[in-house]
Amino acid sequence: MWHRARAGYGYLRRFSTAVRRRSEDEGDWLYSSEWWGSDNDDGHTVLRSTSGKGNGVVSVVAYHSSRPNRMHWSGMERWLQKRCEEVHPGYGDEGKLRILGYQWRVLRFNDVTRQSTAKVMATYHENVPGVVYLMQQPRCLAVPYVKSMISAGLTTVASCNFDIIGALQGKKNMHILCIGHGGGSLPLFLASQIQGATVHIVEIDPLVISASIRAMGFPACSLKTQSADKAVSKPETIDEIMWKGIHERIYLYEADAEEFIVNSTNIYDMIFVDAYDGDDIFPHKLWHPDSTFLKALSNRLHPKHGTVVVNLHSDSDTVPSSLEQILPMGKYVSQVSRAYKDVLVGKEGSGLAFTVAVPWVCNTSLVVCRGFDKDSEYFDRDFVINTLISKSLELEHVMDLPFSCLEYIKRGFILV
Repeated sequence: MWHRARAGYGYLRRFSTAVRRRSEDEGDWLYSSEWWGSDNDDGHTVLRSTSGKGNGVVSVVAYHSSRPNRMHWSGMERWLQKRCEEVHPGYGDEGKLRILGYQWRVLRFNDVTRQSTAKVMATYHENVPGVVYLMQQPRCLAVPYVKSMISAGLTTVASCNFDIIGALQGKKNMHILCIGHGGGSLPLFLASQIQGATVHIVEIDPLVISASIRAMGFPACSLKTQSADKAVSKPETIDEIMWKGIHERIYLYEADAEEFIVNSTNIYDMIFVDAYDGDDIFPHKLWHPDSTFLKALSNRLHPKHGTVVVNLHSDSDTVPSSLEQILPMGKYVSQVSRAYKDVLVGKEGSGLAFTVAVPWVCNTSLVVCRGFDKDSEYFDRDFVINTLISKSLELEHVMDLPFSCLEYIKRGFILV
């Protein structure tokens, strides 16, 4: 989750980049006015219930999306028809799949905190118009901190001599853990973009899981039991059409993060942590240096290139004093950063930690990695950031991203 910054503060400016964007970014911040909402907005609640896991009232609010416009719907309908023919020949006997429209879906805690935002496509069979299917759009990342976590994380692991290109092409396996699920936009992006990725997701609140599946278009067939068996024995035909080739590599578990990581035997190349609760608090047990969680996390992280990315709310150490009276802040980012670095890398270990400020919202991305070349004669802040910039440009090209990784790396870069 995140805090939105007030307009008019110069430090929240957009950075220019010489990298040409290949396609329109439908998740660009300029569209945030469509889904941010206000007291007099036209959003409507599609799900609302009370959490039994401390998240308060959990709701999903729908808003109209202006992109893609109708002239592009026919191309997506042709893709759906092609998928029907490939995955389930004869499924189209009920009529072709048509697009009903696109919406923003915003997951909220206690009607205030915007925990997650996703764009969904609504489809239906032309002969059965009363049944609507939702498909989350995995390449559309609406929230800047998600782009920041992905950009900084993938760029860093690539800088630690991990074969990220091979993983993108499906030639190398990559094991990723996401702690905290929300609407599922981050793990869905990773699984859809990285063909060699197997993504495990841990979410403690069954209501959040249900909301992501029922109201935010996350694939239901990805839900697993603790034994790694599918919670749904056989995927629905429509899920196969929309998600075949992706859902098989996503494992969504309902579990406590500490218990999961303590009992896990997996070694992860990357771990993403975004685990604020309904009170907008990052649980102490997930960052205290003496916690069972951090020690177990260290054992599950790859020793040569393991990279951890943590979403944090910015605090009074990382934003101008003028905002301290506007936003609820404390001086904890440096404590969390030091704890993760000391436990995962060690004071003399090979690796590093850094933070970057997220554009437009008051969040900070913490990145801790093992294996970054600290033996270089020229190792310093400039060496690190120049290495990351070089890798970010390479990734943008190979992944054909609609947004610039560079924009989410160079802003407010601080070595821990």
